[in-house]
Amino acid sequence: MSRMHGTKDFWIGALRAEGPAFAAAVAEAPPETPVLSCPGWTVSDLTLHLAGIYQWVRSIAGSGKSTAPEQRRSQRPEPAPGVTAAQQWQQAYDELMALFETLDPEAPAWNWAPQPKKASFWPRRMAHETAVHRWDAQLAIAAGEPIEAKLAADGVSEVLDTWLPAGRRKATGQWRGVVRLSSTDAAQEWFLRLRGEGVALLDTGTILDHDEHPARVHVSGTASDLLLALWGRVSFDTLTVVGDRALLEGVRIG
Repeated sequence: MSRMHGTKDFWIGALRAEGPAFAAAVAEAPPETPVLSCPGWTVSDLTLHLAGIYQWVRSIAGSGKSTAPEQRRSQRPEPAPGVTAAQQWQQAYDELMALFETLDPEAPAWNWAPQPKKASFWPRRMAHETAVHRWDAQLAIAAGEPIEAKLAADGVSEVLDTWLPAGRRKATGQWRGVVRLSSTDAAQEWFLRLRGEGVALLDTGTILDHDEHPARVHVSGTASDLLLALWGRVSFDTLTVVGDRALLEGVRIG
């Protein structure tokens, strides 16, 4: 199995590209424009949601503590008086980037996943959060651009090594079988064995490590489309799917 191992510089570089692209899309859309990929949300809701995430992450990533925070973040915080949603997002983005620039990746910092409690978790998480929401914002103005292939491939890895092991599936269920994901533009493949509520990433050499022959499904497409399908932004029907499609509900996180 081929998986990217990103670095702080890689993820900060992605944020430098995706953040301004998000801001540009928001600037083109009236605040009440519906975000089709986030039913019930407007562009203003999406902007405040991302600003709130940045503010919350900044308080955690730079805290020097590996214990869970006492307060949960607000999904869509209200903007300060006289401040637009876009302005609030920009301030939160600038402050987060300033923190990330000087952040020691090895510093203690809590996260919600079965990952080391280190600050390096958060630049990666925010790069992918921003990229997917940039796509949302662009879709609202009918201008959705694919997520860059290397970033999208790392985003697929993040779903499989972080979100699913943390139990953050879109739906509950008991799926059993092997899911194979192949990117056509990033030269990477991922194998995931679904085990009821659990999951296990597999190396290619262990795919047939016993006599069991579970149902399987193979999905291929661009890394961007794979990531967007895992996040529920596009249908798996837009990719090439061979095998038991029912297993794909077990890998969706959005």
